[in-house]
Amino acid sequence: MNDWKKVRLGEVCEMIADGDWIEKKDQSDCGIRLIQTGNIGNGFYKDKGDNKRFISEETFEKLGCTEIFEGDVLVSRLPDPIGRACLLPDLGIRTITAVDCSIIRTKSEFLDKKFLVEYSKSSDYRLQIEKFTTGATRKRISRKNLESIPIPLPPLSVQRQIVSELDLLNTIVAKKKEQLKELDNLAQATFHEMFGDPVENEKGWEVKKLEDVCIKITDGTHNPPKFIDKGIPFVIISCIVDNELTFDTKKFISREDYDVLQKRANVEKGDILYTSVGSYGHPAIVKTEEPFAFQRHIALLKPHHSIINEIYFHSYLASSYGKSEADKYAIGIAQKTLNLSAIKKMTIPLPPLPLQQSFAEKISAIEGIKAKVKASVTETERLIAATMDKYFG
Repeated sequence: MNDWKKVRLGEVCEMIADGDWIEKKDQSDCGIRLIQTGNIGNGFYKDKGDNKRFISEETFEKLGCTEIFEGDVLVSRLPDPIGRACLLPDLGIRTITAVDCSIIRTKSEFLDKKFLVEYSKSSDYRLQIEKFTTGATRKRISRKNLESIPIPLPPLSVQRQIVSELDLLNTIVAKKKEQLKELDNLAQATFHEMFGDPVENEKGWEVKKLEDVCIKITDGTHNPPKFIDKGIPFVIISCIVDNELTFDTKKFISREDYDVLQKRANVEKGDILYTSVGSYGHPAIVKTEEPFAFQRHIALLKPHHSIINEIYFHSYLASSYGKSEADKYAIGIAQKTLNLSAIKKMTIPLPPLPLQQSFAEKISAIEGIKAKVKASVTETERLIAATMDKYFG
């Protein structure tokens, strides 16, 4: 880190205060918006429009609530991670925040609020937060301890230069991620254009059960093997991200255990993995020939390639139509589950194979563009990390 002096956060703030204790009985259907810890991302505000909470003007006055304003820094005193911060944007409505959030207004002549938010994303800040975190079962940082966090204080002009540099990089990442969403929308539009609405099935495609379009439908091992430090990857549900298979796992098994498990589920390139518990109904195409095993909460769908293309199969399962079909068969209350017999009964429209293959070619072209955009995002995020290290590492 640069040789900047450090000061206690409280010394360069006009205000550090906790939000208000708002019980469920205090809430109303409309009025003044209650901002919660879930709205605070790591450096950004998360709208969560489907989980809005409000209190009435009368309750605001009765409880003596603290109103918060555009540009206030909000800090979550709970994980994950503890101490994450964001700027409150203009929401076009009066707002307050919950008691587990702290409100910070900096002394602008000493500390740029955007600089504070950028610093809150650094590893140095995390180390400082850890020193002041309390609690055995539920860790948190108190407002008083938050005030004591030492922060670097370069000249204001340098703070603004750092903010400008990081703003530019973050804007590039945001635009690239928006481009990825547009490509996903293009893929969905292509599906609908070529195959119509699978529910209405106005094109009259034959409808088949999944067991009729698969050579095999099974799941992973029901007896977790002995894990080792290095070896063959053992894939769990969290390895299926955005309907793609990753190998971001810390679980590995021996070749001997793999050979036993492979007899049950001989995974091959072109197969589809399908989550069946909790966050169920997410498919991923196996695109590698490298060996791996997987847990019982993932189903293996081995397509009958003579009648169904895996890219068409995957796109249908990943679509809102496929998810609705899965919802029909999921059972359970606390944790929804798709058992193998239910998966086999799920249905899929089956257009002619040449049309599926034509669709697959178009999707492959879109995926090629997405891969380049993702690589650009990764490279820019590396540059952001390097910039953070340069200033705060």
